[in-house]
Amino acid sequence: MKQPPVSPDRRTRAAGTGARPRGGRTGLLAIVLGALLFAVAACGGGGGAASGKGGGDDDKASAGKAASKVADDVSEAVVKVAPQDGATSVATTGALQVGVQNGKLTAVTVQDDQGTAVDGKLSADGSSWQPLQHLAASTKYKVHATAKDAKGRVSAKDTTFSTLVPKNTFIGYYTPENNSTVGVGMPISLSFTRGITDPAAVEKAITVKTDPAVPVEGHWFGNDRLDFRPEHYWAAGTKVTFTMNLDGVEGRPGVYGTQAKTVKFTVGRSQVSTVDADSHTMRVVRDGKQIRKIPISAGGPGHTTWEGQMVISEKDPVTRMNSQTVGLGGEYDIPDVPHAMRLTQSGTFIHGNYWAGTGVFGSQNTSHGCVGLHDQRGGGDNGTPASWFYNNSLIGDVVVVKNSHDQTVAPDNGLNGWNMSWADWTK
Repeated sequence: MKQPPVSPDRRTRAAGTGARPRGGRTGLLAIVLGALLFAVAACGGGGGAASGKGGGDDDKASAGKAASKVADDVSEAVVKVAPQDGATSVATTGALQVGVQNGKLTAVTVQDDQGTAVDGKLSADGSSWQPLQHLAASTKYKVHATAKDAKGRVSAKDTTFSTLVPKNTFIGYYTPENNSTVGVGMPISLSFTRGITDPAAVEKAITVKTDPAVPVEGHWFGNDRLDFRPEHYWAAGTKVTFTMNLDGVEGRPGVYGTQAKTVKFTVGRSQVSTVDADSHTMRVVRDGKQIRKIPISAGGPGHTTWEGQMVISEKDPVTRMNSQTVGLGGEYDIPDVPHAMRLTQSGTFIHGNYWAGTGVFGSQNTSHGCVGLHDQRGGGDNGTPASWFYNNSLIGDVVVVKNSHDQTVAPDNGLNGWNMSWADWTK
């Protein structure tokens, strides 16, 4: 049978129908291949991801190693500081301490807010540091301490604290004056405004240095006066520096020093003058040679002059002398005693005398205990023996009185500690 002709539409459709299966198989293959390739890529990516997962484990291992390394680098030494960081009202003595656990201290620095360092000392085993001095009151301090452990790893600690503000204070009035030139008998003398009940703490805070070097020791007279001197008179030309680091020293319970001062003075030429009350004369010896012999009048009967070594502590061109101030009633009141130099706190002077006749000097003892030299009223540089001696004397020069037949002057009556033996002085 003859087949009917196929219309173009049918052919097209038939062709299209025939093309679709071929094209569909190709597309499917492409899709499948693409999927496989993707899967492979995905597997590769998965492999990368897996590598990433494996890399994550590696990262953790690396991090662990790094943490372990950091831990290995951390020092086991732990610095301890007392008082705690930021503390206030800290005691000036006994509160500051630095120590270490699991190591040794290598350096400790303590400074106030002006940069002044506190002296201190490390223990022999490096376990602690102690200050060698008290702290100042009302002051902020910074502490920097470093230490090493057994493996040499370093640790450090920085803290700050502030000391107490005292309610009750004391100071010391001192002699000689700063930058002065004094005689060979001049002690360093400090008089405190409050009685001291911890003399060791106060004395420890005062240092005396000399050039040339010579041992200098302190001696307390009561609880409010401290003097320093060498065993013998100072050598001429000696330079002396004394430092009062009293700020923060608890001199008595709840009472703190407020001074931090350095005083320097120079010892001038050596001059020692010896008064012989029996012969009514005074020999002036300078640097081992007698330079003048002066007629004098010492204390008369009932008012003899103290014996012993006395130091000139004051010089006044003119002064008033009233017997009532020394317990002698109204025996005298002289408003213009010339060329007066104090020898004792109780009122002994070596001074000019214009009211007695010139005949008493060198022949009689007529004073109320002082040593008198011939003078003119008004003082001044008038060429009299009193004027000469005044002009040639320094505060700190020594005047020795002998043969007055009185007692030896007390060592604390003026600056007269030379009347104590060195053994007694250093007790």
